[in-house]
Amino acid sequence: MAATARSTSKKAPRAWQRMLSGRRLDLLDPSPFDIEVEDIAHGLARVARWNGQTIGGHAFSVAQHSCVVEEIAAHIRPGLEPKWRLAALLHDASEYVIGDMISPFKAALGVSYKDFEARLEHAIHIRFGLPAKTPVEIKKLIKEADKACAFFEATQLAGFTRTEALGFFGKPPAGYDLVIDPLPAPVAQQRYLERYRVLAEAVGLVPAPDAWHTE
Repeated sequence: MAATARSTSKKAPRAWQRMLSGRRLDLLDPSPFDIEVEDIAHGLARVARWNGQTIGGHAFSVAQHSCVVEEIAAHIRPGLEPKWRLAALLHDASEYVIGDMISPFKAALGVSYKDFEARLEHAIHIRFGLPAKTPVEIKKLIKEADKACAFFEATQLAGFTRTEALGFFGKPPAGYDLVIDPLPAPVAQQRYLERYRVLAEAVGLVPAPDAWHTE
């Protein structure tokens, strides 16, 4: 009986994360009200693509990657609406909480991970005035841009040959080229925020006061 009493009195594991903005994000049931772009930018600027297995003095951050993907999406589809460009910028925003897991590890974790990622992505989209689920056509466009960016990252930073990269990611879109210069985290963070603010204004979102500022 005593053992049973002790076991039932244990506290449930903490399932929220405190952000630097002061928000507490429930990881199992994320609320759009607890999501701030400053937290996203700060986190993504410090999450490394390729698990950090890249050359150079700085990791290539998810924040910088996201800015490039938005640019490539607009190159592939000229005249792309600002709200879908914003969706491209935010396509990896969930990684400010869960990190950038490489595709093979995501596959190993299976459906439960994908469900968790989808819930967080839906909350982020609602927070920034986007449909909870991205339309299939736009999702395909963003995926194409994502793979194009990965091609450049793979060949310039991650040690892939061009032949290997073509096999995994396909050929980049015609007329687009990229020379990658990985940025320090504070610079990547600022670039991400600047891009967000331009797109947020274009889609008619009223910019909220910064929850906190960086130098």
